[in-house]
Amino acid sequence: MLQYPNINPVAFELGPLTVHWYGVTYLFAFLAGWWLAKYRARQPNSGWKEEEIGDIVFYIVLGVIFGGKIGSILFYQTDSLFENPLQTLNPINMFTSGGMSFHGGFLGVLVAFFWYAKVTGRTFFQVADFIAPAFPIGMGAGRIGNFINGELWGRPTDVPWGMVFPAVDQQARHPNQIYQFIGEGIVLFLIVWIFSRKPRPTMAVSGVFALTYGVYRFLIEFVREPDDHLGFIAMEWVTMGQLLSLPMIIAGVLALWFAYSRQVDNPSTIESAQNSAMNKSKGKTKVKNKATRKKS
Repeated sequence: MLQYPNINPVAFELGPLTVHWYGVTYLFAFLAGWWLAKYRARQPNSGWKEEEIGDIVFYIVLGVIFGGKIGSILFYQTDSLFENPLQTLNPINMFTSGGMSFHGGFLGVLVAFFWYAKVTGRTFFQVADFIAPAFPIGMGAGRIGNFINGELWGRPTDVPWGMVFPAVDQQARHPNQIYQFIGEGIVLFLIVWIFSRKPRPTMAVSGVFALTYGVYRFLIEFVREPDDHLGFIAMEWVTMGQLLSLPMIIAGVLALWFAYSRQVDNPSTIESAQNSAMNKSKGKTKVKNKATRKKS
């Protein structure tokens, strides 16, 4: 059994400004996503310019913050919303208290994708397929922030790595935040990043991201403690996280089905594949020419 380390949630103070570790992890998340997106833009035939990355990341930041806060209210604070809507929806209260909802932030990012696609003349999935591989690192950083805050702990367990979180009780519990950091920040990143390195039809990369995250989040909810004010949503085992993950699983399956059944090709990946094939063909031609010269 492990004891939760008593970590000061405040990273540092600058005069009247108090900077929390949770905010630092979000800053790292956005910077990591920005760097990875710029790296992808530099790849041959990516279809993107490095100068564009700052704009799309700006829209994503807005989507994560506003979507995460609004989602937290709609999905997890419905009682407060109906009992005292003015206070709950007060912008000051919204952004100075309460947590962030991943699914709300995800919806906010989808809105950002739609908007950016519209203003740049791209399709929604061209934007989503490009950004999806850079997304999981930030998600993992957010889970580290949850761990530092000592929140979102797991259910009671007797496994050797069970951890006591003093904020809730003295029972050993699953360190759910660490599980999600590993699953979302490392495993999901590797799966989507490696999958996206080869030319794929449009919607395929987004489909892999949505399906993999949805399945993992649905399963991890079995060891994650449900929110006190919500409990189980149905059948004494279905949680809000599982309910919100089902649409992601369905969307991921449909995206992959459409991608490979209709072969909705991504122009940038097709161009990359064609150029690669042309280069190989040129190389073979040169070898043949050299062989012919030697014979003559």
